[in-house]
Amino acid sequence: MTQALFAGLKVIDCASYVAAPAAATVLADFGADVIKIEPPGEGDPWRTQYKRPGMPASDHNHPWLMDDRNKRSLVLDLKAEAGRAVLERLIAQTDVFITNTPLPARERLRIRYEDFVEKHPRLIYASLTAYGEVGEEAGKTGFDATAYWARSGLMDEVRPDHRSIPARSVAGMGDRPTAMALYGAIVTALYRREKTGRGGEVRASLMASGMWANGYLIQARLCGTIFPPRPPRSDSISATTNIYRSADDRWFMLALSSERQWPVLARTVGMPELVIDPRFLTGEDRRINAVTLTDILDGVFSTQPLAEWRARLDKAGLTFGVVGTVAEIATDPQALAAGMLRPLADTGMMTVDSPFTLTGSEKVPVAQAPNFGVHADAILREAGYSEQDIASLRATGIVGGEDGPGV
Repeated sequence: MTQALFAGLKVIDCASYVAAPAAATVLADFGADVIKIEPPGEGDPWRTQYKRPGMPASDHNHPWLMDDRNKRSLVLDLKAEAGRAVLERLIAQTDVFITNTPLPARERLRIRYEDFVEKHPRLIYASLTAYGEVGEEAGKTGFDATAYWARSGLMDEVRPDHRSIPARSVAGMGDRPTAMALYGAIVTALYRREKTGRGGEVRASLMASGMWANGYLIQARLCGTIFPPRPPRSDSISATTNIYRSADDRWFMLALSSERQWPVLARTVGMPELVIDPRFLTGEDRRINAVTLTDILDGVFSTQPLAEWRARLDKAGLTFGVVGTVAEIATDPQALAAGMLRPLADTGMMTVDSPFTLTGSEKVPVAQAPNFGVHADAILREAGYSEQDIASLRATGIVGGEDGPGV
């Protein structure tokens, strides 16, 4: 295997939960040396997410093994001056520092960009917040459910119709797109550093990422366009871009992209007579009579199981998407063939890959996420600390966690 793209790149992940740490995970996927700094006690709360009420019982720490793979863990008390001194020494050897620590806490801990830039002008400082870093809500805390989904309008817009209650999001559903925004910002800053020799601060937020995801409707409103409330599925203005249910109670999304596909669909569902039906002759006719056509297609699609419709629609070359279940996706042949799922170390399990590849630059094999503070000794030795120094830092509680070999 050739050397990984980011081999030699030193990254500190001084963040918690999902979005900011996941940006570091993508860097680690391509070979960056990522040190995850966690506070004494329980560390990053994401470590115990799978044990919380409402979570399914599991023998595996599934959120942690995905979002913190290929990292090394250092438990460090940044509230103590000695702990802050350790961080300062590590920063001197670091290319990228990632944090989502709330802004007031950054000031208290002295881990703001301005606390580092004078001594370390080549450092890339990656900051993630919920609502941005200026304005009345700059210091407000938030999760992807509140800042990405709710605040951006997505939670309102994705409900089945305007009479339904707002749709709840899945855990981390907005965090990972936000992680990719932060990753893109970091790589952009690294490119600028290659050209200018200087680092800098990059910023991303959950709210900004959510607004980007909802940009179609937000931009329309900015241009003065007001979309009507979302109608129920049965009252959609397009029967050929709608959701249908098969005989075995499976749903799929039909999405015809051109006028020429209409007669193909009619033949595929065994109703070629629809093409000459006066109600459906043109696209405008089908729009006006969308409720009637939806009712007809409901009746047709309910006569056969999903496997039959999937085979027919694929053969006809029509665009559609099965409403997949998590159970299916976890073993999806296409996901496996395309590398969207990758083997996880020596566990016999798979993990979800970061969502892009680079031809000619392979990702590193997926290593398990680290135990709590297990790499502390090795990290401190690399930073120039003696065995006596390390023992002292452990004895005083500045460095905590497991006492491991650091491999």
